[in-house]
Amino acid sequence: MAQHSKRFRTAAEPIDREQRYALGDAIGLAIGGQRAKFDETVEIAIRLNVDPRQADQNVRGTVVLPNGIGKAQRVLVFAKGEKAKEAEAAGADFVGAEELVRKIQEENWLDFDKVVATPDMMAQVGRIGKILGPRGLMPNPKVGTVTMDVSKTIKEIKAGKVEFRVEKAGIVHAPLGKASFGTEKLVENAHALLSAVLRAKPAAAKGNYVRSVAVSTTMGPGVKVEPSAAAS
Repeated sequence: MAQHSKRFRTAAEPIDREQRYALGDAIGLAIGGQRAKFDETVEIAIRLNVDPRQADQNVRGTVVLPNGIGKAQRVLVFAKGEKAKEAEAAGADFVGAEELVRKIQEENWLDFDKVVATPDMMAQVGRIGKILGPRGLMPNPKVGTVTMDVSKTIKEIKAGKVEFRVEKAGIVHAPLGKASFGTEKLVENAHALLSAVLRAKPAAAKGNYVRSVAVSTTMGPGVKVEPSAAAS
């Protein structure tokens, strides 16, 4: 059995592991414990009543968190000509075409957090799909990262756009921001994320869509949330 640190045990003391708290109370407990020496990320885990193995029960989408995520996102854009200039003007960190594809292929260069591509570049980007895909970096039209509106997409990512996707176990994991944000801002971000997940409910999903919710910090214990309170 894993041995938790003294800091973790101290943080867990005020938390009733069987109780489901109101969202604000849960986040307050998660960030109110003994802190690590860095500004921990606050995360949410939403267990859904879906079977991700079924194509008609996949849950996927994006949401711009109102208070951002507290981390600068390095954006790479695959584009040419005017769209490349547009991407640079919008604040993209890296912009290019075949030369960036080769750099990733030959040097395994991955010093970026998000990737955006114009549709005409996808044939080239597809050559590095085996590198980008497993890391969740492959551009996808379903989440708006394959687009001609590169300026809008870059600005949304920089502002705190979060992509979510249900995992094989039926759980959506997503960041809500940093512990230093405080309870109010984290609750606002959580409501935005939960609302987006609710809007993404598949028509094939039956029964109670949200089975359970929990919040935690990077190094801290999970705190259970009352699902009905989280959705309100």
